[in-house]
Amino acid sequence: MPSHDFRAPRLFVDVPLAQDARVPLDRDQSNYLGNVLRLAAGAEVLAFNGRDGEWQAAIEGRKRPDGLVILQQTRPQDRLAELAYVFAPLKHARLDYMVQKAIEMGAATLQPVLTRFTQASRVNTERMRANVVEAAEQCGILSIATVAEPVPLDRYLSQRAADRLLIFCDEAAEVQSPIRSLEKARAAGLDQGRIGIDVLIGPEGGFAEEERALLLRQPKILRLALGPRIMRADTAAVAALALVQAVLGDWDGT
Repeated sequence: MPSHDFRAPRLFVDVPLAQDARVPLDRDQSNYLGNVLRLAAGAEVLAFNGRDGEWQAAIEGRKRPDGLVILQQTRPQDRLAELAYVFAPLKHARLDYMVQKAIEMGAATLQPVLTRFTQASRVNTERMRANVVEAAEQCGILSIATVAEPVPLDRYLSQRAADRLLIFCDEAAEVQSPIRSLEKARAAGLDQGRIGIDVLIGPEGGFAEEERALLLRQPKILRLALGPRIMRADTAAVAALALVQAVLGDWDGT
């Protein structure tokens, strides 16, 4: 990947981007650039839309920023790996944190699933999407992950593609080296370069026995223990995705 400019502000704009195009700013974007960052007309930012790569842009507007003029492309569009993060929803701030970290870890899809012991039955997917965009803006990510609507666990399992690897993080599994387990999956060709991967983290109350039995009947499943200690769900998300990306994902640069 080309070197990223970590100092320039980045802005997600959901419009086509091309050289010399003019992009209107909404009120929140105008306030952010003008009142928070104190930027005026002529200042440069980076703009992206998740489709056309990243572009250098100049702010337009007299009294306040009200648009951008697109100057030149700084990075071509990339594509997220075939990695889905599947999780039992959490409440409010902890869900915000988990969504942001999943995006930073490279998840392409966020799929909430409802289990017997799920803490939060109502999920604000618009808030999740806002967190996806914010994480992408802050971390130099070009693609915007998909946020799926929540579904019951059994429905998700019946609808998912059977050729994808399902990594089931189970607190009841025998504690073994997760790295060795993932390396065996890689040796068998079960990595992101060949198939998609779904990483599943359950609720803090754990899976019900009938849910665990249903999961263990799925094809291409890898039951994974995340060490000898019980983690909170948002901590488990970071740990699991880091392990998967390091062994089966795109962290090796290939």
